[in-house]
Amino acid sequence: MLDYQTILDEILHEITPYLGEGRVASYIPELARVEPSSFAMSLMCVDGSQFHVGEYEKRFSIQSISKLFTLTLAMQLANDSLWERIGKEPSGTPFNSLVQLEYEHGIPRNPFINAGALVVTDVILSHLQDAHQSVLEFIRTLCAKDDINFDFSVAKSEEQTGFRNHAMANFLKSFNNLEHEPSRVLNAYFHHCSIAMSTQELAKSALFLSNGGIQPWSDAPILNARQTKRINALMLTCGTYDSVGDFAYRVGLPAKSGVGGGILATLPGKFSLCVWSPRLNEKGNSFAGTKALELFTTKTKLSIF
Repeated sequence: MLDYQTILDEILHEITPYLGEGRVASYIPELARVEPSSFAMSLMCVDGSQFHVGEYEKRFSIQSISKLFTLTLAMQLANDSLWERIGKEPSGTPFNSLVQLEYEHGIPRNPFINAGALVVTDVILSHLQDAHQSVLEFIRTLCAKDDINFDFSVAKSEEQTGFRNHAMANFLKSFNNLEHEPSRVLNAYFHHCSIAMSTQELAKSALFLSNGGIQPWSDAPILNARQTKRINALMLTCGTYDSVGDFAYRVGLPAKSGVGGGILATLPGKFSLCVWSPRLNEKGNSFAGTKALELFTTKTKLSIF
């Protein structure tokens, strides 16, 4: 049996030289305020065991990792009709590309780029009156923590500086792929991205993806097995911006990253794994976090390949 705690301790030691590499996402002013050399890693297994290193109880802005949870909720609400408005292919372009959206007539390439997440938020708004609170309560249920909340300063910072997202929402509306007013969709989207969680809480929240759609610690059905398989597939092919090929090559796990420095990964049947380090590589993924996940799958020989 693998000694996961020893492996995580080794990774914490080996990752130290990489903590100064990369840059924080300063284009969102509030994210530039975080301690750039922070590091945390949490492993949650479907058998109930858990292992952690670093600042694993410290909360940070989950940013685009929230897209994983909004997609899950939208799939609960709309099932396959969701895919009439969003594709399932890797983008191959930056996550906020307007050019690709115009070329493809307002149909986002996948639900994990910004345009796709805006459509997902619009779908949620069509089923639930309060997309802010509904998503927040859903995440609280997934990790059994009632004090998970928005970071309102981050949400405000994003709304004030997210000019490209504003343009994208209006673009989607012009192609009739938003049913609600762009300002309403954007407000909900910015709040979802601002939600603050720790690696421990994120790893626990995503365990259903490693257990056929059922949260193993509560036996609560979140998705069916078919939907769960599809989300894991989308994480592998679309979850780490336009570096999914390199990430699969190095790490070999389905994952969703965020510009807050978090990366949430899964191994179906085994575990969920979350790492956080705020400095990003040129593609917008955590520099040290990606290296830590590569070390983990190398040391454990556990991946989907």
